[in-house]
Amino acid sequence: MLLNDFDYDLPESFIAQTPVEPRDSSKLMRLDRATGDIQHHTFRDIAQFLRRGDVLVLNSTRVIPARLHAYKAATGGAVEVLLLRQLDETRWHVLIGGRGANPGLELAFKGSSITAAVEELLEGSERIIRFSQPVNALLSDLGETPLPPYIHTRLDDSERYQTVYSRQEGSAAAPTAGLHFTPELLLALRDNGVIMANCVLHIGLDTFQPVRVEKITDHHIHSEYAYLSPNDAQIINEAKLAGGRIIAVGTTTARTLETAAILSAGGVPSDPSTVDNICPWRPVMAFERDTDLFIYPGYRWRAVDGLITNFHLPKSTLLMMISSFAGREKVLNAYEIAKQHNYRFFSFGDAMLIV
Repeated sequence: MLLNDFDYDLPESFIAQTPVEPRDSSKLMRLDRATGDIQHHTFRDIAQFLRRGDVLVLNSTRVIPARLHAYKAATGGAVEVLLLRQLDETRWHVLIGGRGANPGLELAFKGSSITAAVEELLEGSERIIRFSQPVNALLSDLGETPLPPYIHTRLDDSERYQTVYSRQEGSAAAPTAGLHFTPELLLALRDNGVIMANCVLHIGLDTFQPVRVEKITDHHIHSEYAYLSPNDAQIINEAKLAGGRIIAVGTTTARTLETAAILSAGGVPSDPSTVDNICPWRPVMAFERDTDLFIYPGYRWRAVDGLITNFHLPKSTLLMMISSFAGREKVLNAYEIAKQHNYRFFSFGDAMLIV
């Protein structure tokens, strides 16, 4: 398939600049993946569509203050550093904004004795840098929450770019489908018999990296750290065997669960076709590793039965993933209807439930 197959027109006025209050007052579109039928609701109404015995799987990653304002030690020129992934105690994979960020460049940070040096050039603005000391415990002073570039309104409360269940620090962006949940809604779902499970996928470069190739199969998706515990894998498998549905909260959760299903069949996430000839459903297995699973139309889903997601950017890998899950024509039609009903798009926007 071609990149333009996943394009659609979106006037800037549809891009949500601020989150709604309360979180669960956002709009919810319910899309029937079999028929294409569409219904309109408020997010807190989601309890109507989740059954006793279903498993709601949450990505409990937490966004770090990953945007650092630095300057060149030699010249004082401004440099912006976006932390993507920690490689060891002091080395990080980053994006650097600014010219001349070549190996050997020394960076300093205002109000701090910490310095950093560019060690390696990667693709585009990607670099490997080494800090003069570990910075994890200092990021709250050095950095700020890295809102996506299409959000231009200042966010006064950085917790609004975190899910209420976030725990493990490591993401450069929020798993935004989870931003709609409140503690009260999660408790109500549990009281209704919905089972909760967790996973972790630390969101990295592909959130910020546009697809630039014409044939989507030529796109290189970056690896991201993912983890599914033995206990959560057991919860998911037992619920599935008992007749429950596996509902992924967000594309990152879906990617983690599908990786776990491919691994359980002895397959390789970078080449899902290695397990195409097995039964449609696969149990998930516990794992801790990087995943480079790229899901686009033609992929055969093995673990996920339902998906809660936001409305995604044109030509993005996330739009390709949900097009794989529900059908490209149904998804693009749903997006057009969303615009007609004034849904809000992207990170702080409204939600879609696909079942």
